[in-house]
This record gives sequence, structure tokens and C-alpha cells, in this order.
Amino acid sequence: MTKSIAILGAGAWGKTLAELAQANDHQVSLWSRHGNQALENVVKDADIILSAISMKGVRDVALLVKACGVLSHTIFVTATKGLDPKTTCTPAQIWQREFPHHSVVVLSGPNLSAEITQELPAATVVASKNIADATAVQLVFSSSRFRVYTNSDPLGVELGGTLKNVMAIAAGVCDGLHLGTNAKAALLTRGLTEMVRIGKVLGANTETFYGLSGLGDLLATCNSPLSRNYQVGYQLASGKTLTEILAALKGTAEGVNTCQVLMQISQQQQLTLPITEQVYHLLEAEITPQQALNELMLRNIKPEYH
Repeated sequence: MTKSIAILGAGAWGKTLAELAQANDHQVSLWSRHGNQALENVVKDADIILSAISMKGVRDVALLVKACGVLSHTIFVTATKGLDPKTTCTPAQIWQREFPHHSVVVLSGPNLSAEITQELPAATVVASKNIADATAVQLVFSSSRFRVYTNSDPLGVELGGTLKNVMAIAAGVCDGLHLGTNAKAALLTRGLTEMVRIGKVLGANTETFYGLSGLGDLLATCNSPLSRNYQVGYQLASGKTLTEILAALKGTAEGVNTCQVLMQISQQQQLTLPITEQVYHLLEAEITPQQALNELMLRNIKPEYH
């Protein structure tokens, strides 16, 4: 059945998702703050409203959509990967707060938009407590080149896509310093352990982090120059300042903001997050990449598992 879909955010990811839905013969409207279409006209008859805007704009846009009014059966989908610095909420939590009587579905996975646009094979996850609505979203975006799985742990799926951005910055530093394959493997493995540690405290299921939106996204983002977060780390290791890097970057590196929010969560929950902590100090220009490496390597030795 053809659905009316409103996609908020006309960046690379929003446009890619629009193309996937259009290829399945759905009616798609694309909205951005800088476009000509009125938000009210885009969302008023939408069966699905998908948000692909950057984290800093989520709350404001959610309030704008609320003021417009939507259909009673509208499903909200969030494809944003980040955390709100004021509340530490995820994007899905923000949308759910403003639309408590609607389903909110999280879409996340190892999805580099440039590869999907080239019709290279990829997979993703759509997650919701309401599996029927997750399945409806699954059907909208599935194709022979884009395989979509459902999941009943939206928080875990969302955190997997969010937390790995910090690890991608660390991976970029690792490659920028030419530390080798052994170091990279150790970093990603311990990075995943750190992601699980955060996820458990926040209420996510551990097994979700070993799926596409956790481990899968971690592997993709930490090994590709297409990743903006990886580029931030790589260029920091090359001697550039964060200000210089962000000024030249096309799009938003959400890991920079996410790292700051995770430090708040770490203090509130008394969590040990060694990789996140070193990335934070590096982003704040308090240490050099080499000093961050030394801090990680010279931590007290301990068992791998507690």
C-alpha cells in the first residue's frame, strides 16, 4: 500500500532515505529549514514522518511539528544519531515526549549514505516496542539492495548508532597515528565493551550491541574515510585543530557532541569510560593524540571480564 512519507532533513542521509522510499512507489516529501516547502503542508497528511536532522535541531523541529498537527495514526521514525546535551535524552525519547500517543521507530545501522546511493548492498535495523509499526516501516524501505531487519529494543538500537561515533573518532586517531592492525582491533573490541557498559546502565539490552546497529555500525564507521567522525579523529592525529576540521567538514560529526554528553552521564552514573574520556580530553585540546594513547596503554592491568 502506498504511503505518504514526510522526511525532515535534506542532508545526505535524508535524501538517501527519500530515494529508497520513492523506489518502492511511496509518496515522499522532503523538508528542510532552508527549503521552500511549508512544514505544515509536508506533515499534515503524512502516514510516516521521518526525522533525519542533526541532533541540535531535533527538539526545535519536534515542537514545530507538534504545532502543525499530524494524523492520529502517523508513525514517527528517527534516523538521528546523538544525545541532547541539556537532558541527555536520545532523539526517540524527545519525539516520544512530544507525541506520547504515537509510535516512534528508530532506524539505525551500518549505513554510509554514499555507498547506498551507489546501490551497494547494505542492511539496517528498525526498532520499536510496537513491532507492527516497525514492520510497516521495514516494508517502506526494504529493497534488493537494502535489507531491513526489525528489533524490539529501540533504545539499544539507538544507542548503538550513537555511541559508536565516539569510537569512530578514536579509530580515526588510531589510523592517523599509523598504530597498526593489532591496536585497531584492540581499540574496537574494548570500544564495544564500553558501549555495552553505557547501554546496560541506560536500560538497553546487551545483545542489541552485537547486532547491526552496534557492532555492525561500529565496524563500518571505524574503518571508512567516508565517516565524518572517523575524519575528525584522523585529522586530529595529523595535527589539525578541531575548529579547523569542523569548519571544513561537510555535515555534522555527531560524535563530538555525544562525547561531551557521555562525560556527563559518566559522572552521574559513576561509569568508567576510558576511551570516551581520552577522546573528550583530545577534543578539548587538553592532551595530544600520543598522550591519549599513552594514557590508555598505561592504565592499571586487570582481567578482561569482571
